[in-house]
Amino acid sequence: MSSDTDLDLVFKNAAGKKVILNIEEPKPGVTKAEIDAAMQAIVENNVFTTTGGDLVEAVEGRIRTTTLDVVAA
Repeated sequence: MSSDTDLDLVFKNAAGKKVILNIEEPKPGVTKAEIDAAMQAIVENNVFTTTGGDLVEAVEGRIRTTTLDVVAA
């Protein structure tokens, strides 16, 4: 059994579509304040653009842990 942890940063772009940036293996113990600050900096500094335009709103940050159980080799 193994597990994998990712940080998903969810934004809204200029077209109103959700955009998810995935960060693999974020530092252990990352806080809500750190995630909020990073997301706000991404929006304010126009770091990324999408096919639907610039990222215009930080929607949510979420930690996602996936557990894998190998059942056959």
